[in-house]
This record gives sequence, C-alpha cells and structure tokens, in this order.
Amino acid sequence: MKKLNVLLVCGSGASSGFMAANIRKAAAKRNLEIDIKARGEAEIENYIDEIDALMVGPHLAYILDEIEEYIGDADVKVLLMKPDYYSTLNGDAALDDLLKEF
Repeated sequence: MKKLNVLLVCGSGASSGFMAANIRKAAAKRNLEIDIKARGEAEIENYIDEIDALMVGPHLAYILDEIEEYIGDADVKVLLMKPDYYSTLNGDAALDDLLKEF
C-alpha cells in the first residue's frame, strides 16, 4: 500500500489532534505509512490538493455537502468518523475504518 496522506478535522482541531496521534500509533504498530494531520474545519480547503483522505468528526456531519464542494474533482475519500471510536479516541478502530476505503 502506498503512503496515505490524511487530514482529520473537527471543529477547532483540538480533539482531532488526539485522534490523529492515536491513529499514528496504530499505523506504526502495523508498519503502515500514513501521514495524518489534524486541523480545524476552516482549514480543509488548504489541504485538498495534498491528501488522499479526509476524516471528519461525527459532530460535523452537517458540513458534508460543503466538503463535497471543496473537493470537487479531487480524488479524495471523505470519511465521517463513527461516534463510537471518535468519542473514545480509539485509533485502531479509526484506522480500520479508514483502511476500508483503500
């Protein structure tokens, strides 16, 4: 599998930072190359050309239509994270969910 570039977003970027760190740990245990950045939702447009996947906090489901507009024709998979692993910051479960897209 090629290296994946992932952007993880939440409202301000705080909780997504913890989740991104846990996904990095889970990926390292599996010897997977994943570059994952955590940012606030306002920064999505800045990263569209650099990422393979966009992981969105479950509380941001209401902006998915707006995200689709940002992405346009870019080959970016958009994944709404599940509340069960997001609320517990379970990096292994989040990584499993991400890998189903690739």
